[in-house]
Amino acid sequence: MLLSFLGLPPAFLILSFITILCALYVVTNNNPVYSVLALILTFFSISAHYVLLNAQFLAVVNLIVYAGAIMVLFLFVLMLLNLNKENEPMVKMGWYVGAAVSAGLLLVILAAALHRSSEQIMRNPADNIGLVKNLGKVLFTDYLVPFELSGILFLAAMVGAVLLGKRQTTNENSHSDSES
Repeated sequence: MLLSFLGLPPAFLILSFITILCALYVVTNNNPVYSVLALILTFFSISAHYVLLNAQFLAVVNLIVYAGAIMVLFLFVLMLLNLNKENEPMVKMGWYVGAAVSAGLLLVILAAALHRSSEQIMRNPADNIGLVKNLGKVLFTDYLVPFELSGILFLAAMVGAVLLGKRQTTNENSHSDSES
């Protein structure tokens, strides 16, 4: 009875609870490394939501891009910054009260929206809309020109990054040679 809240499937409710719990831990924890690890768990549970919605491609892309690449980048930045408690600014109590009121209002709005659309949330009109086969079909038929243009843009960005990197190393070598 408890897990059939608003007629939603139990797996969705459990994953939602885990997602919200991990996201709250990210915001409330003082240790930035533990916050990043909790953010990785949040991304994993969001990917599980994608799997429930039959969007396996989005789930895998979410794991690779966010939980993989961006979180590793966050961890490296945090370790390079070497954050200490002495460097943190003091936060007044009014900010905590404002944040709690804002979070409560957001929860009320989300509950009202969820209550109005509880039957339509998990109803998927097309059963295989998130599959890679269907995504590829739409990508290479309806959106072929934007797909090719974005590929050319990414190629130009990579070539530009390589040229800028080579130019900086040759400039540094010429400066060190002239100083000798």
